[in-house]
Amino acid sequence: MRVLLLGADGFIGRRVTDRLLMDQELQVTVLGRRDSADIRFDLTTGSPGALARFLDAVAPQVVINCAGATYGSSRTLIRSNTLAVATVCEAIRRSREPARLVHVGSAAEYGPVPGGVPVSEQAEPRPVGPYGVSKLAGTELVLASGLDAAVLRVFDVVGPGAPTASLFGRLAEGLRRALERDENQVRMPDLSGYRDFVDVRDVARAIQAAAVSAATGVINVGSGHAVRARDAAQLLVRASGFEGAIVEENRPVLLPAQVGGPGGDHLPGHGHQPGPYLPGHRAEVHRAEGRPAPGEPVPWRQADVRTARERLGWRTQVPLEESLGDVWLETACRV
Repeated sequence: MRVLLLGADGFIGRRVTDRLLMDQELQVTVLGRRDSADIRFDLTTGSPGALARFLDAVAPQVVINCAGATYGSSRTLIRSNTLAVATVCEAIRRSREPARLVHVGSAAEYGPVPGGVPVSEQAEPRPVGPYGVSKLAGTELVLASGLDAAVLRVFDVVGPGAPTASLFGRLAEGLRRALERDENQVRMPDLSGYRDFVDVRDVARAIQAAAVSAATGVINVGSGHAVRARDAAQLLVRASGFEGAIVEENRPVLLPAQVGGPGGDHLPGHGHQPGPYLPGHRAEVHRAEGRPAPGEPVPWRQADVRTARERLGWRTQVPLEESLGDVWLETACRV
């Protein structure tokens, strides 16, 4: 099977590349902006016609789109997550033999959901903030394209290679710096939110499964479990051996319309939902003084993953503790 991969240099894309190249039944071509790509092309500025000509030359049976932006201005997010997707869809439609499309969406498309309830693919998306809005617009373009297409709505991705701008990428860098400088505290944003953390290697497996399947429509990709970010952070702290304090910096009180952020890394508010207990060593946790703790409920995020199990035959394999341990191992070994 010939596969064209877009976004191979991103956090998820790198793991998808590794996964696909291990499969001898797949012939993989990478399209992107960097010199390492087989085909140099910028999805945010290139025309659908030009991309269609590349598609005709490669003749892929599946196009996997991992490209996109998680951070940046509203303009950047719209160009990367919406305009680029429109270009991909139109190019596939114009090509001589339209390929199947597997597009990576985001749980941020759902927006606020009821606490304690897994969110299914049938939930009405109500994103807040430019990231969720731009990702939902991309998903809607795919679903309305008339193509043979699946959208994997990925929940909160963790694991080795996590960007330093992400929640656990930031924590890992903070722990490393504190250990190197013999500091006794690491400052983090509020960690009282509940999220559905899924390892990036499991996400790559789901994308591969979708590529070779006939499944269409939206499919949630998550662990199916909600974990308080503070408890997850303690797993990373334990892996590092840090014995100081994690100081949570309270955010100003936000109105509901202001709550949001990329991929679950923005966790405002003060949570009251019960979550699973994660045993093990806990560093002391403090709240930074000077501002009152925000009072509105923390958005709850937990995937209903029955569709992925039934239609892709997929379920997670990497436990959260192992995933965060690998985050620390990579950070500690980085030169």
